[in-house]
Amino acid sequence: MSSKPVKETALSMSHLMTPQDANIAGNVHGGVIMKLIDDAAGTVAARHAMSNVVTASIDRLSFFSPVFIGNLLTLRASINHVGKSSMEIGVRVEAEDIFTGAIRHTASAYLTFVALDGNFKPMEIPGLIFENENEKRRNREAIARRQIRIIERKKEEACQRKTDSC
Repeated sequence: MSSKPVKETALSMSHLMTPQDANIAGNVHGGVIMKLIDDAAGTVAARHAMSNVVTASIDRLSFFSPVFIGNLLTLRASINHVGKSSMEIGVRVEAEDIFTGAIRHTASAYLTFVALDGNFKPMEIPGLIFENENEKRRNREAIARRQIRIIERKKEEACQRKTDSC
């Protein structure tokens, strides 16, 4: 199984926000943006694994500014880290006012996906080839986030076993 460069599976996708995406004030629902983030990240994960993938977790989904009806929402997604069967995908969301050209960073998120084989069991995936310092930095940050997730999961499991230790 050959490793792949980050750029081979990176993607940019855009969607024009319409009234069906928004509330009565004209703000796009966060859930609509969350679905688009999951779609973009899932596409990157599936391209990398060349298999079915499932969302395992979403880390630090942060909203920075509102999105309005008529904005062109662009999602840029790329893979940051791979494990044996899991991978972290980063997604940056920007909203463009198509009449003025003004672009705002509206949201960012990190998602973990697991690749599945034909029997819906985790399967081994290709490694990553980092071609620049930005990709290497993003990988280091992803490793740190993974370590934090592992520590938090162990704390939660301990709390469930012994509730007075929480």
